[in-house]
Amino acid sequence: MLTRLKAPREGKLAKQICKVVLDHFEKQYSKELGDAWDTVRDILTSPSCWQYAVLLNRFNYPFELEKDLHLKGYHKLFQGSLPYYPKSMKCYLSKTPDRMTSERYQIGNLKRYYLLNAASLLPVLALEVQDGEKVLDLCAAPGGKSVALLQCAYPDLFYLFERQSDRERERKRSSICWFTPQMATMAKIGPHLSQEPRTPSRSPILEQGAQVLGSPFTLFPGYLHCNEYDSLRLRWLKQTLESFIPQPLINTIKVSELDGRDMGESQPESFDKVLVDAPCSNDRSWLFSSDSQKAACMISQRRNLPVLQIELLRSAIKALRPGGLLVYSTCTLSKAENQDVISEILNSHSNIMPVDIKGITRTCSQDFTFAPTGQECGLLVIPDKGKAWGPMYVAKLKKSWSMGK
Repeated sequence: MLTRLKAPREGKLAKQICKVVLDHFEKQYSKELGDAWDTVRDILTSPSCWQYAVLLNRFNYPFELEKDLHLKGYHKLFQGSLPYYPKSMKCYLSKTPDRMTSERYQIGNLKRYYLLNAASLLPVLALEVQDGEKVLDLCAAPGGKSVALLQCAYPDLFYLFERQSDRERERKRSSICWFTPQMATMAKIGPHLSQEPRTPSRSPILEQGAQVLGSPFTLFPGYLHCNEYDSLRLRWLKQTLESFIPQPLINTIKVSELDGRDMGESQPESFDKVLVDAPCSNDRSWLFSSDSQKAACMISQRRNLPVLQIELLRSAIKALRPGGLLVYSTCTLSKAENQDVISEILNSHSNIMPVDIKGITRTCSQDFTFAPTGQECGLLVIPDKGKAWGPMYVAKLKKSWSMGK
């Protein structure tokens, strides 16, 4: 059974709420969220209230657009002092429900910005990716978080980075010189390829290139692996990467179509950081299911999702090197898919430690509303009036050097 929403403006098509899903959510979330559910429900069922953040693309930086956003009253996200926030990531949002037009995909042309739910950047920031680290995005489609990761740091790429002020760096952004691993090999700097991540490297040949630019540089090796098991979503992922990432860099990003549950066996202890943005009961999407029978089927199968999520996390743990960080995220409010999944992992893996991320909730309370999770390592963003971001659950874990299950 579907319930039609009134269109906020004449001529705009109304969305339809799936009553089967809404009734199911009402029963579950009124218990789990208490009084907060009333506001969350009102936001989730009112698309006219939804907000969209604008993530600027560092590889085709829209200076004029940034000026226009300021003039329209947009402000920069994460203005507070986060423990980790790269200056290269710039995301803007409006306090009103304003959505810019999405740019069309054109082969050979990089998009200038990516529209997203601002809360989806929290898992990326929690991962604290640094230049040159080996990173796995285990469930990468449609690619928004992979794009965001690349706004923070560079993967398997060699580049000359000018040590200048931020203003001067932006003015001379085009003078950054890129080197792929193949180019580095041709330049006879092969030994640098085997160095440990985050170890700055120098080459006399590349240093000559830096002298041409007139500035010193640092050389960073690294790796990004984007995986997606679903073939249709994989095509979407590839298109997203091609839309935002320049060709010299896109050629160095590995994209695979593996069952994420097998990744740990195929690449054990291979990554410094792993992001598991797991398949979940996407609350916003499910509420507007067009087929009531299909929605009822999804609800009946919902209890199986935590099993899949735990299996994905166990695979990710195997793929993570000792000392590495793992971030788990979903876009659902469900405790069974969020806190309960993390509790099961912590109880069954003696080599996995929780990482306190309460600092994010304190710093970001201006832009997000958080619900209690009962976990120091987990946070839950819930939609609120004027802060219609989420749902987004984020948990941060670390793999210790001791042997575990």
